[in-house]
Amino acid sequence: MEAKYVHTNLIARNWRRLARFYEEVLGCVPVPPARDYRGRNLEAATGLPGARLEGLHLRLPGHGEDGPTLEIFAYEDQVAAGRPAINRPGFAHIAFAVEDVAAAREAFLAAGGSEYGGLTTFETSEGKRVEMVYLRDPEGNIVELQHWLS
Repeated sequence: MEAKYVHTNLIARNWRRLARFYEEVLGCVPVPPARDYRGRNLEAATGLPGARLEGLHLRLPGHGEDGPTLEIFAYEDQVAAGRPAINRPGFAHIAFAVEDVAAAREAFLAAGGSEYGGLTTFETSEGKRVEMVYLRDPEGNIVELQHWLS
C-alpha cells in the first residue's frame, strides 16, 4: 500500500478562535471554504446520530500549496475531554520548526497560549541537538516549537 499524509484533525471548543490563533502565531494559511457538515453521510462516517460539525482546513507552513493541513473542526454536540498530557497514549502534540524558539515562545504566550514545559536543548540518541519547548494552545492542546542546532 502506498500512502501520502494529508491532514490532522483537531477538535476545538471554538474552531474560529483556535484557527485564528494558528494562523496568526504559527503562519498556517486558511484553505477555504469553511466546512459545515451534517446529515446521513456524516452520521454514518462518525457513528454519531444527529452529528453536525463545522470548521476549516489550515495549510501547514513550509510545505507549499499541496502540503498537509491542520483540520480544525468543532462538533455541535461535544463530549467533555480530559486535559491533553504529553505522556497520555494517543496523539500527544504537533510540532513547528521556528528560527528562534525563545522569541516564538514569547509570541505564542502573548497570543493566548500557555506554558507546559521549559525551554531546553535536547540531545537525540544520534547526537543531534534541538532547542525546543512544549506549550499549550488556547484550548490546552500541546504544541512543540523547535529549532535544530548545527
